[in-house]
Amino acid sequence: QVRLVESGGGFVQAGGSLRLSCAASGRSFSNYDMAWFRQAPGKEREFVAAVRSGGITTYADSVKGRFTISRDGGKNTVDLQMNSLKSEDTAVYYCATRFKTLTRYEYWGQGTQVTVSS
Repeated sequence: QVRLVESGGGFVQAGGSLRLSCAASGRSFSNYDMAWFRQAPGKEREFVAAVRSGGITTYADSVKGRFTISRDGGKNTVDLQMNSLKSEDTAVYYCATRFKTLTRYEYWGQGTQVTVSS
């Protein structure tokens, strides 16, 4: 059974930093893409960043240059370092994973709240 557990959310002032972590369990994730999504109040969930099974990273334009995604295959973790945070980054952040050949993310964590105060 696949399980994703996020941690590291919290409250921070604009311009500050937070690091989110996602611990995956239930199988080997070496052939899985890992990603972060977020959902702000009243808005649809949106893509933030992803790291493919081969290591290629992609980012939403809104976070490029500020956020960095990384994964540790040995520990089955994926982190999201968030710098220069803005109030518009306030959202619930979700970790997700999918087998590398799929287009939709199959498994999701429960989410962690990030609140950025201006």
